[in-house]
Amino acid sequence: MLIAVFASLLALQQPAPGTGGHGASNQEQRPAPVPESEGPKADEHGVTFGKEHAAPGQHENLRHPEGKGEEAEHEGGVAEHIFHHVSDETWVPLGFWIGARHIDVSITKHVINMWIAAGILLIVLALAVRRRAVIPKGGYSLVEMFVMFIRDEIAVKNIGHHAALYTPYLCSAFFFILFMNLCGLLPIPAIGGFPGISTATGNLAVTMVLALFTFTITQIAGMRAQGALGYWMHLVPSGVPKWLFPIMVPVEVLGLFTKPFALTVRLFANMVAGHIVIFFLIALTVLISPFVAPVSVAFALGIFMLELFVALVQAYVFTMLSALFIGMTQHAH
Repeated sequence: MLIAVFASLLALQQPAPGTGGHGASNQEQRPAPVPESEGPKADEHGVTFGKEHAAPGQHENLRHPEGKGEEAEHEGGVAEHIFHHVSDETWVPLGFWIGARHIDVSITKHVINMWIAAGILLIVLALAVRRRAVIPKGGYSLVEMFVMFIRDEIAVKNIGHHAALYTPYLCSAFFFILFMNLCGLLPIPAIGGFPGISTATGNLAVTMVLALFTFTITQIAGMRAQGALGYWMHLVPSGVPKWLFPIMVPVEVLGLFTKPFALTVRLFANMVAGHIVIFFLIALTVLISPFVAPVSVAFALGIFMLELFVALVQAYVFTMLSALFIGMTQHAH
C-alpha cells in the first residue's frame, strides 16, 4: 500500500514536459494538480503529506520509494507471518446447501492439527497401557499417576460422592487439551500438502466447543442430582426475598453462560499469546539487527520452555474448573 502511495506521489512530482509541438497534448493528459494544502510539500520541517511532517531530507525518497517500500513491506511481512501461524485457514474446502443457506464444513488447519493430536494421544495411551501390571512401570505408571490425580485431587474434592461418574470426561478433557497444546509447539512448517503444525486450542471455535461440552454435562449433572424440575427451581439461592427474583433470575441465568465463556477465553488467550511472543522475539533479528539474534533466541527459548509448562497448567485449569462447575450443581444453594 505504501509503495502505491509513493508511486502516485512520484507521478505527481514529475517535471512538466517540454514546450514543444506536443506540449499542449501532454499538458492535457497530465492528471489534475493536487491542492497545495493536501499535496506533499517541503519546508524547514521537512516533507509533509498534507499536514503530517516527514523527516528532513526524506523528500528525495518520494522520488525513489523503492527502499522505503521494501522496508515497509518487509515489516508488514513479519507481522503477517506471525499472525498467519496462529490464525486458522481453510485447507480442504467442503460444504453443502440447505435451501438458500450454505453450510461450510471445510477442513481447516486447526482441524487437521486436532486430528493429529487425537491420533498421537490414542497411540501413546495404547502403548502405555498395553502391559498392565500390579506394580505399574514406565508409561503406564505415568498415565496412572495423572488419572489418579484427576480422580482424587480434582473430581472427588470438587464433585463429591458422584465423582466416579464424571472422572472419565475430566480425564478425556485433560489429556486431549494437553496433547493439543503440546503438539502445537512442534516446529514443523507447512510442506507440500501438509498445513504444518499449529495449536488447535489457539482457535476460539475449538475452545468454545470444549467449553460447551462442560456446559452440557454441568446441566445434566445438576438435573440428575436435584431432579429436572428441582435444579431449575433452585437456580436462585434459597432465602432470597421474593421481590429480588426479577433481578436474581436474570443474573443466575447469565451466570450459567459466563462459566463456559470463561473456559473458552482463558484457554484460547493463553495459548495464542505464548506463540505470538515467541515469534515476535525471533522476529527481532529482522526488525532490529542480526546482532540481537543470541539474545532474542535465548529469550524465545525461555518462553518456549515456559509454554511447555503453560500447556500442562491450562489443561489442569480447564479440568479443575469443569469439575468445580459440575460440583456446584450437585446440591441446592
